[in-house]
Amino acid sequence: MTGAQLPHEKGFHISWDQIHRDSRALAWRLDKRGPGEDGAWRAVVAITRGGMAPAMIIARELDIRTVDTISIKSYNHQTQSEPVVLSKPDSDLMGDGEGVLVIDDLVDSGKTLEVVRAMYPKAHFATVYAKPKGEPMVDTFITGVSQDTWIFFPWDMALQYVEPYRGTD
Repeated sequence: MTGAQLPHEKGFHISWDQIHRDSRALAWRLDKRGPGEDGAWRAVVAITRGGMAPAMIIARELDIRTVDTISIKSYNHQTQSEPVVLSKPDSDLMGDGEGVLVIDDLVDSGKTLEVVRAMYPKAHFATVYAKPKGEPMVDTFITGVSQDTWIFFPWDMALQYVEPYRGTD
């Protein structure tokens, strides 16, 4: 084997419990920091698909009833590509984004958030995890990870036995 690492060798495995804890921590960090009365936020918008679980948890924790999605495709399996907007929230809801929390699971290169930020410049962008290249596009995040780490989210995993990579000897 050469010096190149396979994705699982520098992987950060996230369990359902961990994404729940980290999403709740993000909610606590965002609590009472919105522009509304008493620091309220008026809506949560999840970037699909990865932002849906964290957005649901944050909306619940902050008692935000207006929840929507923006669908952007920026990965084809594990290969990053140019972001494409597939669907977006109603423009009357969004306006320029003021008072709206835009939630994603991870900011990697920042390209996805760059597209959404151009659409809603006054929205507050929050992710559970952030890599260094994407950090400038995020207003709030919980955990930083290195750029070369691949995050394995629980919705991408299955609980099953896997043979060891380097054999069983």
